[in-house]
Amino acid sequence: MRRKNAKISNAVIRRLPRYRRYLIELQKKGVEKISSKEFSSLIGYTASQIRQDLNNFGDFGQQGYGYSVDGLYNEISAILGLDKEYEMVLIGAGNLGQAISKYTIHIQQGFNIVAAFEVNPDLIGKDVEGIPILDYEDLVDYVEKNDIDIGIICVNQGNAQEVADRLCFAGVKGIWNYSLVDLEVPGRVALESVHLSDTLHSLAYHMNVKRKEAEEKAREAEEALEKEEKTKAAPAGGQAQA
Repeated sequence: MRRKNAKISNAVIRRLPRYRRYLIELQKKGVEKISSKEFSSLIGYTASQIRQDLNNFGDFGQQGYGYSVDGLYNEISAILGLDKEYEMVLIGAGNLGQAISKYTIHIQQGFNIVAAFEVNPDLIGKDVEGIPILDYEDLVDYVEKNDIDIGIICVNQGNAQEVADRLCFAGVKGIWNYSLVDLEVPGRVALESVHLSDTLHSLAYHMNVKRKEAEEKAREAEEALEKEEKTKAAPAGGQAQA
């Protein structure tokens, strides 16, 4: 039984898709159950962290048995809202928009891009991966008539907020934002912004940490070797002098 109205941290929510990905791999291998300790060795989080994360939503495991792989997969899918399908529109069918549409089609997880919108007359009337590219001026009318759930914004910074305003006015429930600007949306609209540079900066940080750790280990090894050499070179204590 999942808990109601509990405030769950974003850190926990962001770990759930990772749990789900690993459960998919376990399903492919025919694994029926797994303990938190076994899951820990696969996913890299501690067993305690896994149990704490899942306990936010209810008691999914059984003492002495562990977790049902299929059961846990279904529960996490429902928690994430992946037990249903979503209709999406893409705004901005340039290079980034086309890459996002290809990726979304590839993952095939219930997120369906049904139309793309552009201001560029050279693109309007064409398609990307079979998705029709329509005139941006028709965005609001299309979203309202087709009950679109999510808008994907792949436009430049200067136009992103105006696009978001139109999407919110038309009634979308969520926005997947790939522009390089922090958007303002009504409280009823969920917003997830993807700043690719942030992940690159995080990568640089972790690389720097690992470099410092390697340098520290090398320094400790060198100091230990020097100490060992000095010990070998020192005369044995208590020997009589000639």
